[in-house]
Amino acid sequence: MHAITIPEPGGPEALVWSEVPDPVAGEGEVLVEVVAGAVNRADILQRQGFYNPPPGASPYPGLECSGRIAEIGPGVSGWTVGDEVCALLAGGGYAEKVAVQAGQLLPVPKDVDLKRAAALPEVVCTVWSNVFMVAHLRPGETLLVHGGSSGIGTMAIQLAKAVGAKVAVTAGTREKLDRCAELGADVLINYREQDFVEEVRKATDGAGADVILDNMGAKYLDRNVQALAVNGRLAIIGMQGGVKGELDIATLLNKRAAISATSLRARPTAEKTAIVAAVREHVWPLLDGGHIRPVVDRELPMSDAAAAHRVVEESGHIGKVLLVRS
Repeated sequence: MHAITIPEPGGPEALVWSEVPDPVAGEGEVLVEVVAGAVNRADILQRQGFYNPPPGASPYPGLECSGRIAEIGPGVSGWTVGDEVCALLAGGGYAEKVAVQAGQLLPVPKDVDLKRAAALPEVVCTVWSNVFMVAHLRPGETLLVHGGSSGIGTMAIQLAKAVGAKVAVTAGTREKLDRCAELGADVLINYREQDFVEEVRKATDGAGADVILDNMGAKYLDRNVQALAVNGRLAIIGMQGGVKGELDIATLLNKRAAISATSLRARPTAEKTAIVAAVREHVWPLLDGGHIRPVVDRELPMSDAAAAHRVVEESGHIGKVLLVRS
């Protein structure tokens, strides 16, 4: 088969479409013939040499894919060859085939095209596990989403609105904010021109955000704490703004607030299986009913993953960028 390999870390040109050995479905795994994959920021970090796959995972980039089951491994039940699926991966999505733990498979929702289903697993599992399983967003609360027009952001808006929460977002252009509004965002903040702490306070009569989903890390740490409501919860899922920041413990204590920081890729299989099961129970009915949808900016050939990485690094896209097999 062919896969995107990274012979040496570097820029987008470091991604090489190469012939590699076929994967084998081991105990508890299925082999998926990939139709499409999706680009995530973690893939860019891996390409640059900063985010290696966990032990035992495929060395090729790609944290989610969609396709059809080609082979069932030992100890797997409930799936059959030919089933259309999407999958949460620890790696290997930029390839023609990938071996996947059966517990990390999801059926393609009935109202979602097979290719576009590749945009779902990583974002849905990230949002559901952080915003709902860890931060426990409830109806009537306010969620602040940084990077509202990203793949994560566009899904967070939709899921929060589906449970009856109020949603504030940050983005850097009018076009991106308008798209967030179309998805249901209530409070639109241009981070280039406005102070999100002040805007969130205005929108909540001074109370602040009950939950903040943050992809920036250090750069926003202090202001995120300022923007939290009493008993607020800050969920950090990225470090685009750096890894080291100062934290005002007194403010955190006064607000009785909590900070969590999680990554999905390196979690044990049992934890990923539990998250996928929760997503199938709570989110898949919303997708099947057309209440939420994946947001896809564009589709590019998988063999030209370098072009897709350039798009994502330039941050001009809205939603997900897909890699599609020709």
